[in-house]
Amino acid sequence: MKKNVLALLLLAVMVLVTACGSNSSGKGNAANTGTNAEGGEAAAGDKLKVVLLIPGTLGDKSFFDAANSGLQKVKEQLGAETKVVEMGADKTKWEPTFNDIAAEDWDVVISGGSEITEMFNATAEANPDKKFINYDTDIEEAPENMYNMSYSTNEVSFLAGAVAALATQSDMPNANKENVIGFVGGMDIPGINAFLVGYIQGAQYVDPDVKVAVSYAGDFVNPAKGKELSLIQYNSGVDVIFNVAGGTGLGIFDAAKEKTKYAIGVDSDQAMLLKDTDSEKANLIVTSAIKKIDMAILGAVKKLQDGTLEMGKRDVLGFVEDGVGIAENDIYKNVFPADLQAKVEEVKQKLINKEIKVDNAMGMETSEVEAIRNAVKP
Repeated sequence: MKKNVLALLLLAVMVLVTACGSNSSGKGNAANTGTNAEGGEAAAGDKLKVVLLIPGTLGDKSFFDAANSGLQKVKEQLGAETKVVEMGADKTKWEPTFNDIAAEDWDVVISGGSEITEMFNATAEANPDKKFINYDTDIEEAPENMYNMSYSTNEVSFLAGAVAALATQSDMPNANKENVIGFVGGMDIPGINAFLVGYIQGAQYVDPDVKVAVSYAGDFVNPAKGKELSLIQYNSGVDVIFNVAGGTGLGIFDAAKEKTKYAIGVDSDQAMLLKDTDSEKANLIVTSAIKKIDMAILGAVKKLQDGTLEMGKRDVLGFVEDGVGIAENDIYKNVFPADLQAKVEEVKQKLINKEIKVDNAMGMETSEVEAIRNAVKP
C-alpha cells in the first residue's frame, strides 16, 4: 500500500515538473519571440553610424556650418545615426579626439580641411576597419579607407572677382568711383590664396586696371579682427570685400553694415544665413562663392552606403560636377543689376566650357603669389 502511495506521489511530481517545464518552455518561446522582435528592432536600428568632427566650432555661417548641414542631410535623407563633435580651436586636442572617436562604434568618420589631413590620414591608417571622408583637402594622397574631396575654388573665386569688378564700376548705390575691390583671408596659406588668385584674375578679366586690397587676419575665428581689417579697406576706398576667412569673416559683414558697403560671402550662401537675423547686413552681401560642402558630404555617404564610393582617392568638384557656384538668390537678383547678372552668366558658361583657364595658387611658389598680389596693389 505504501509503495502504491509512493508511486502515485512520484507520478504527481513528474506531472507537475512536466507542466512547469511546459510553462517554462512557453515562456522561453515568448522570450525567443521577444528576442526576435528586439533583433528586428536592432536590424531596423542597425543604421549607418556617421560622426562629423569639426576642427573648430559651429556658428561660422560658412565652412563648418556647411559641413554640419551636410550631416543633417545624411541623417534626414539616408536615415543614418549621426553625431557632430566640435573639437575647438586648440589644435593639440584634434589628434587625440580623432583617435578617441575612431575607437568608438562609428562606421564613417568625417572631417575636413587641409590642416587636419595629415593627422586624419594617420587615424584612418590605424583603423582600417572604419571608413573616413575628408570633405575638403588639397592633399591628394589618401589611405585606402579614406575618400577625399576638394573644390575648384580658383574657378568660383574667378566668378566672384568678376562680380566684384562689375559692382565697383557700376551705379549701384553703395559703389564709389574708386576702382578698388578688397579681399580678406583667414591666413596667408595656399588654400586661401587659391581663392585670392582666382578672385584677382576674375576681376582683371572684367577690368585689367582694377586694384585689389589684400589683408590676412592670421585667424579663422576672430570676427573682431575681420571687422578691423575690413574697416581699414573700406576707409581706403574699397567698396566690396570678398570674405575668405571663416568665422573671422563675420566681422567683414559687420564692417560692411557700418560703412554701408558691399561684401561677397564664401563657402555657404551667407546672405541667406543672415537674412532672418539681420536683413540690413544680408542685403549688402551681393553674392557668395559657394563650395557645396553639404551636398558633397551627402553624395559621398550615399555612395558609400550603396557600395559605389571609390576609396583611396580625391575628387575635385567644380562647376561641371555641381561642386561650386555663386549664390543667385533674391538679394543677388534685386541688388545686382540684371545686365551685370547677364555678364556674370556669360563668364560662368565660359568657365564651364573651359574657355577660360584659371591659375591655381596650390601649384605656385610663394614668390609667384606675392607677385600677383603686388601687381594689383592699390
